[in-house]
Amino acid sequence: MTLFTETEFQQRCMTLLAAMIIDAIWGEPDWLWRHLPHPVVLFGRVIDQTSQRGNQRRFSGRQRRLNGIIAMALSGCIALLAGYMLGLLGPVVEVICLAILLAGHSLHQHVKAVADALESGLDAARRAIGMIVGRRTSEMSAAEICRAAIETDAENLSDGVVAPALWFLIFGLPGLFLYKMINTADSMIGYKNARFYAFGWAAAKCDDVLNFLPARLTGGLIALASIGAGGGIADAVKTMFADAPKHASPNAGWPEAAMAGGLGIWLAGPRTYGNRRVIANRFNATGRDAKIDDIAAGLRVAKKAQIILAALLLIASWPAIYPIAAQFGQLFG
Repeated sequence: MTLFTETEFQQRCMTLLAAMIIDAIWGEPDWLWRHLPHPVVLFGRVIDQTSQRGNQRRFSGRQRRLNGIIAMALSGCIALLAGYMLGLLGPVVEVICLAILLAGHSLHQHVKAVADALESGLDAARRAIGMIVGRRTSEMSAAEICRAAIETDAENLSDGVVAPALWFLIFGLPGLFLYKMINTADSMIGYKNARFYAFGWAAAKCDDVLNFLPARLTGGLIALASIGAGGGIADAVKTMFADAPKHASPNAGWPEAAMAGGLGIWLAGPRTYGNRRVIANRFNATGRDAKIDDIAAGLRVAKKAQIILAALLLIASWPAIYPIAAQFGQLFG
Protein backbone atom coordinates (compact mmCIF):
# COMPACT_ATOMS: atom_id res chain seq x y z
CA MET A 1 0.00 0.00 0.00
CA THR A 2 1.37 3.43 -0.99
CA LEU A 3 0.54 6.94 0.18
CA PHE A 4 0.00 8.09 -3.41
CA THR A 5 0.33 6.91 -6.97
CA GLU A 6 3.01 8.18 -9.33
CA THR A 7 0.41 10.27 -11.13
CA GLU A 8 -0.85 11.78 -7.87
CA PHE A 9 2.70 12.68 -6.88
CA GLN A 10 3.31 14.36 -10.24
CA GLN A 11 0.09 16.33 -9.86
CA ARG A 12 1.06 17.44 -6.35
CA CYS A 13 4.45 18.55 -7.64
CA MET A 14 2.72 20.57 -10.36
CA THR A 15 0.28 22.08 -7.86
CA LEU A 16 3.11 23.00 -5.48
CA LEU A 17 5.15 24.52 -8.30
CA ALA A 18 2.20 26.70 -9.34
CA ALA A 19 1.68 27.83 -5.74
CA MET A 20 5.37 28.70 -5.31
CA ILE A 21 5.27 30.81 -8.46
CA ILE A 22 2.13 32.64 -7.28
CA ASP A 23 3.67 33.26 -3.84
CA ALA A 24 6.92 34.51 -5.38
CA ILE A 25 5.12 36.98 -7.65
CA TRP A 26 2.23 38.23 -5.50
CA GLY A 27 2.83 37.06 -1.95
CA GLU A 28 0.20 37.60 0.73
CA PRO A 29 -2.94 39.55 -0.30
CA ASP A 30 -2.93 41.94 2.67
CA TRP A 31 -6.15 43.56 1.53
CA LEU A 32 -7.91 40.21 1.89
CA TRP A 33 -6.69 39.56 5.45
CA ARG A 34 -7.92 42.97 6.50
CA HIS A 35 -11.43 41.64 5.91
CA LEU A 36 -11.04 37.90 6.59
CA PRO A 37 -9.05 35.96 9.21
CA HIS A 38 -5.87 34.34 7.88
CA PRO A 39 -5.90 30.51 8.13
CA VAL A 40 -2.97 30.65 10.57
CA VAL A 41 -5.03 33.02 12.73
CA LEU A 42 -7.80 30.40 12.75
CA PHE A 43 -5.29 27.73 13.75
CA GLY A 44 -4.13 30.06 16.51
CA ARG A 45 -7.67 30.44 17.82
CA VAL A 46 -8.01 26.67 18.09
CA ILE A 47 -4.74 26.45 20.01
CA ASP A 48 -5.73 29.35 22.27
CA GLN A 49 -9.03 27.68 23.15
CA THR A 50 -7.29 24.41 24.08
CA SER A 51 -4.76 26.35 26.15
CA GLN A 52 -7.42 28.25 28.08
CA ARG A 53 -9.16 25.00 28.99
CA GLY A 54 -6.25 22.63 29.49
CA ASN A 55 -3.49 24.83 30.91
CA GLN A 56 -5.20 26.09 34.04
CA ARG A 57 -3.27 26.44 37.30
CA ARG A 58 -5.60 24.07 39.11
CA PHE A 59 -4.14 21.18 37.10
CA SER A 60 -0.94 19.46 38.18
CA GLY A 61 2.07 19.50 35.85
CA ARG A 62 1.43 15.87 34.90
CA GLN A 63 -2.22 16.60 34.12
CA ARG A 64 -1.28 19.66 32.06
CA ARG A 65 1.15 17.59 30.01
CA LEU A 66 -1.61 15.05 29.35
CA ASN A 67 -3.99 17.88 28.48
CA GLY A 68 -1.40 19.19 26.02
CA ILE A 69 -1.16 15.79 24.35
CA ILE A 70 -4.94 15.62 24.05
CA ALA A 71 -5.02 19.20 22.73
CA MET A 72 -2.50 18.37 19.99
CA ALA A 73 -4.45 15.25 19.04
CA LEU A 74 -7.73 17.17 18.77
CA SER A 75 -6.13 20.11 16.94
CA GLY A 76 -4.40 17.72 14.57
CA CYS A 77 -7.68 15.96 13.79
CA ILE A 78 -9.35 19.31 13.08
CA ALA A 79 -6.50 20.24 10.72
CA LEU A 80 -6.60 16.88 8.94
CA LEU A 81 -10.37 17.06 8.49
CA ALA A 82 -10.25 20.65 7.19
CA GLY A 83 -7.48 19.74 4.76
CA TYR A 84 -9.34 16.66 3.56
CA MET A 85 -12.60 18.56 2.98
CA LEU A 86 -10.89 21.38 1.08
CA GLY A 87 -8.86 18.87 -0.93
CA LEU A 88 -12.12 17.44 -2.29
CA LEU A 89 -12.72 20.78 -4.03
CA GLY A 90 -9.94 20.17 -6.55
CA PRO A 91 -6.50 21.40 -7.59
CA VAL A 92 -7.44 25.07 -7.87
CA VAL A 93 -8.35 25.18 -4.19
CA GLU A 94 -5.15 23.30 -3.39
CA VAL A 95 -3.08 25.90 -5.24
CA ILE A 96 -4.85 28.73 -3.40
CA CYS A 97 -4.33 27.09 0.02
CA LEU A 98 -0.68 26.44 -0.72
CA ALA A 99 -0.04 29.94 -2.03
CA ILE A 100 -1.58 31.37 1.15
CA LEU A 101 0.33 29.10 3.54
CA LEU A 102 3.74 29.25 1.86
CA ALA A 103 5.73 32.07 3.42
CA GLY A 104 8.56 32.61 0.95
CA HIS A 105 7.51 36.06 -0.25
CA SER A 106 6.52 37.42 3.17
CA LEU A 107 9.74 36.08 4.72
CA HIS A 108 11.78 37.90 2.08
CA GLN A 109 9.89 41.14 2.69
CA HIS A 110 10.25 41.03 6.47
CA VAL A 111 13.98 40.28 6.39
CA LYS A 112 14.59 42.88 3.70
CA ALA A 113 12.78 45.42 5.88
CA VAL A 114 15.47 44.89 8.53
CA ALA A 115 18.23 45.68 6.03
CA ASP A 116 16.34 48.75 4.83
CA ALA A 117 15.85 49.91 8.43
CA LEU A 118 19.56 49.56 9.15
CA GLU A 119 20.16 52.23 6.55
CA SER A 120 18.13 54.59 8.76
CA GLY A 121 19.91 53.76 12.01
CA LEU A 122 19.95 51.31 14.90
CA ASP A 123 16.66 52.38 16.49
CA ALA A 124 14.70 51.69 13.30
CA ALA A 125 16.56 48.42 12.76
CA ARG A 126 15.88 47.26 16.32
CA ARG A 127 12.18 47.89 15.81
CA ALA A 128 12.23 45.99 12.51
CA ILE A 129 14.12 42.98 13.84
CA GLY A 130 11.83 42.93 16.86
CA MET A 131 8.98 42.12 14.49
CA ILE A 132 10.50 38.78 13.48
CA VAL A 133 12.53 37.49 16.47
CA GLY A 134 11.68 36.66 20.06
CA ARG A 135 14.97 37.80 21.60
CA ARG A 136 15.52 41.16 23.31
CA THR A 137 16.42 43.75 20.71
CA SER A 138 16.69 47.02 22.67
CA GLU A 139 20.48 46.86 22.97
CA MET A 140 21.39 44.97 19.80
CA SER A 141 24.39 46.12 17.81
CA ALA A 142 24.31 46.32 14.01
CA ALA A 143 26.17 43.00 13.73
CA GLU A 144 23.73 41.30 16.11
CA ILE A 145 20.80 42.62 14.09
CA CYS A 146 22.37 41.30 10.89
CA ARG A 147 22.95 37.87 12.42
CA ALA A 148 19.41 37.70 13.79
CA ALA A 149 17.94 38.60 10.39
CA ILE A 150 20.05 36.02 8.54
CA GLU A 151 19.28 33.31 11.10
CA THR A 152 15.57 34.06 10.79
CA ASP A 153 15.83 33.91 7.01
CA ALA A 154 17.47 30.49 7.14
CA GLU A 155 15.30 28.91 9.82
CA ASN A 156 12.03 30.18 8.38
CA LEU A 157 12.96 28.99 4.91
CA SER A 158 12.58 25.57 6.49
CA ASP A 159 9.49 26.28 8.61
CA GLY A 160 7.71 28.51 6.11
CA VAL A 161 8.51 26.97 2.74
CA VAL A 162 10.25 23.60 2.67
CA ALA A 163 8.34 21.90 5.50
CA PRO A 164 4.85 22.88 4.24
CA ALA A 165 5.89 21.86 0.74
CA LEU A 166 7.20 18.48 1.87
CA TRP A 167 4.18 17.55 3.95
CA PHE A 168 1.87 18.58 1.11
CA LEU A 169 3.82 16.35 -1.28
CA ILE A 170 3.47 13.40 1.07
CA PHE A 171 -0.08 13.80 2.39
CA GLY A 172 -1.72 16.52 0.29
CA LEU A 173 -3.73 19.31 1.93
CA PRO A 174 -4.29 17.28 5.13
CA GLY A 175 -0.51 17.07 5.56
CA LEU A 176 -0.11 20.79 4.88
CA PHE A 177 -2.83 21.76 7.37
CA LEU A 178 -1.52 19.37 10.03
CA TYR A 179 1.97 20.82 9.75
CA LYS A 180 0.75 24.42 9.94
CA MET A 181 -1.44 23.63 12.96
CA ILE A 182 1.45 21.97 14.83
CA ASN A 183 3.93 24.67 13.83
CA THR A 184 1.50 27.38 14.97
CA ALA A 185 1.00 25.57 18.27
CA ASP A 186 4.76 25.36 18.80
CA SER A 187 5.14 29.10 18.20
CA MET A 188 2.36 29.83 20.71
CA ILE A 189 2.81 27.30 23.52
CA GLY A 190 6.00 25.37 22.83
CA TYR A 191 8.08 27.29 25.36
CA LYS A 192 10.18 25.94 28.21
CA ASN A 193 8.89 28.43 30.73
CA ALA A 194 6.78 28.07 33.84
CA ARG A 195 3.52 28.68 32.01
CA PHE A 196 3.90 26.31 29.06
CA TYR A 197 6.63 23.82 30.03
CA ALA A 198 4.12 21.03 30.73
CA PHE A 199 1.17 21.93 28.50
CA GLY A 200 3.33 22.89 25.49
CA TRP A 201 5.55 19.78 25.69
CA ALA A 202 3.52 17.84 23.12
CA ALA A 203 3.42 20.78 20.68
CA ALA A 204 7.19 21.21 20.86
CA LYS A 205 7.86 17.48 20.40
CA CYS A 206 5.44 17.17 17.48
CA ASP A 207 7.02 20.19 15.81
CA ASP A 208 10.48 18.65 16.26
CA VAL A 209 9.32 15.45 14.57
CA LEU A 210 7.60 17.20 11.65
CA ASN A 211 10.61 19.47 11.03
CA PHE A 212 13.30 16.79 11.30
CA LEU A 213 13.50 15.98 7.58
CA PRO A 214 12.59 19.46 6.22
CA ALA A 215 15.34 21.14 8.27
CA ARG A 216 18.01 18.86 6.84
CA LEU A 217 16.62 19.18 3.34
CA THR A 218 16.65 22.97 3.72
CA GLY A 219 20.27 22.85 4.83
CA GLY A 220 21.10 20.91 1.69
CA LEU A 221 19.24 23.38 -0.52
CA ILE A 222 21.03 26.31 1.13
CA ALA A 223 24.37 24.59 0.59
CA LEU A 224 23.60 24.07 -3.12
CA ALA A 225 22.49 27.70 -3.39
CA SER A 226 25.69 28.97 -1.74
CA ILE A 227 27.84 28.70 -4.86
CA GLY A 228 29.54 32.07 -5.24
CA ALA A 229 28.09 33.39 -1.97
CA GLY A 230 31.34 33.96 -0.09
CA GLY A 231 31.91 30.72 1.77
CA GLY A 232 30.58 28.47 -0.97
CA ILE A 233 29.04 25.03 -1.05
CA ALA A 234 31.95 23.17 0.55
CA ASP A 235 32.04 25.41 3.62
CA ALA A 236 28.25 25.29 3.85
CA VAL A 237 28.23 21.50 3.94
CA LYS A 238 31.20 21.33 6.32
CA THR A 239 29.71 23.83 8.75
CA MET A 240 26.28 22.24 8.60
CA PHE A 241 27.48 18.80 9.65
CA ALA A 242 30.00 20.13 12.18
CA ASP A 243 27.90 22.78 13.93
CA ALA A 244 24.19 22.00 13.45
CA PRO A 245 24.13 19.38 16.27
CA LYS A 246 25.39 22.08 18.69
CA HIS A 247 22.09 23.99 18.46
CA ALA A 248 19.62 23.65 21.34
CA SER A 249 16.97 22.76 18.76
CA PRO A 250 17.34 19.43 16.92
CA ASN A 251 16.35 21.14 13.67
CA ALA A 252 17.01 24.89 13.58
CA GLY A 253 20.77 24.47 13.46
CA TRP A 254 20.82 22.76 10.06
CA PRO A 255 19.67 25.65 7.84
CA GLU A 256 21.40 28.23 10.07
CA ALA A 257 24.75 26.44 10.06
CA ALA A 258 24.55 25.89 6.29
CA MET A 259 23.87 29.61 5.81
CA ALA A 260 26.78 30.57 8.08
CA GLY A 261 29.23 28.44 6.12
CA GLY A 262 27.75 29.42 2.77
CA LEU A 263 28.12 33.14 3.46
CA GLY A 264 31.48 32.81 5.23
CA ILE A 265 30.21 34.48 8.42
CA TRP A 266 29.56 33.30 11.95
CA LEU A 267 26.02 32.97 13.26
CA ALA A 268 24.27 31.92 16.48
CA GLY A 269 26.33 32.54 19.61
CA PRO A 270 25.05 34.32 22.77
CA ARG A 271 21.72 36.14 22.72
CA THR A 272 19.26 37.57 25.26
CA TYR A 273 15.61 36.59 25.76
CA GLY A 274 13.90 38.96 28.16
CA ASN A 275 16.25 39.07 31.14
CA ARG A 276 17.81 35.68 30.37
CA ARG A 277 21.20 35.53 28.66
CA VAL A 278 21.65 32.37 26.60
CA ILE A 279 25.20 31.23 25.95
CA ALA A 280 25.31 29.25 22.73
CA ASN A 281 28.00 28.00 20.36
CA ARG A 282 28.89 29.98 17.28
CA PHE A 283 28.31 28.42 13.89
CA ASN A 284 31.35 28.73 11.61
CA ALA A 285 33.27 30.31 14.48
CA THR A 286 36.23 31.25 12.26
CA GLY A 287 34.01 33.23 9.89
CA ARG A 288 33.89 37.01 9.82
CA ASP A 289 31.33 39.15 11.57
CA ALA A 290 28.05 39.81 9.74
CA LYS A 291 27.30 43.14 8.10
CA ILE A 292 24.37 44.67 6.28
CA ASP A 293 25.39 43.34 2.85
CA ASP A 294 25.23 39.81 4.24
CA ILE A 295 21.48 40.16 4.79
CA ALA A 296 21.03 40.74 1.06
CA ALA A 297 23.42 37.87 0.33
CA GLY A 298 21.42 35.58 2.59
CA LEU A 299 18.19 36.58 0.88
CA ARG A 300 19.75 35.72 -2.49
CA VAL A 301 20.81 32.32 -1.19
CA ALA A 302 17.30 31.67 0.14
CA LYS A 303 15.79 32.68 -3.19
CA LYS A 304 18.21 30.42 -5.08
CA ALA A 305 17.31 27.56 -2.73
CA GLN A 306 13.64 28.02 -3.61
CA ILE A 307 14.50 28.11 -7.31
CA ILE A 308 16.37 24.83 -6.92
CA LEU A 309 13.34 23.34 -5.19
CA ALA A 310 11.09 24.64 -7.97
CA ALA A 311 13.39 23.11 -10.59
CA LEU A 312 13.19 19.74 -8.84
CA LEU A 313 9.40 20.02 -8.78
CA LEU A 314 9.36 20.86 -12.49
CA ILE A 315 11.44 17.78 -13.28
CA ALA A 316 9.25 15.55 -11.12
CA SER A 317 6.00 16.92 -12.55
CA TRP A 318 7.11 17.10 -16.18
CA PRO A 319 5.21 13.94 -17.26
CA ALA A 320 2.02 15.65 -16.04
CA ILE A 321 2.94 19.08 -17.41
CA TYR A 322 4.14 17.95 -20.85
CA PRO A 323 0.69 17.02 -22.28
CA ILE A 324 -0.69 20.40 -21.18
CA ALA A 325 2.30 22.24 -22.64
CA ALA A 326 1.95 20.27 -25.87
CA GLN A 327 -1.71 21.26 -26.17
CA PHE A 328 -0.86 24.92 -25.70
CA GLY A 329 1.90 24.54 -28.27
CA GLN A 330 -0.55 23.15 -30.83
CA LEU A 331 -3.09 25.87 -29.99
CA PHE A 332 -0.69 28.78 -30.41
CA GLY A 333 1.93 27.22 -32.65
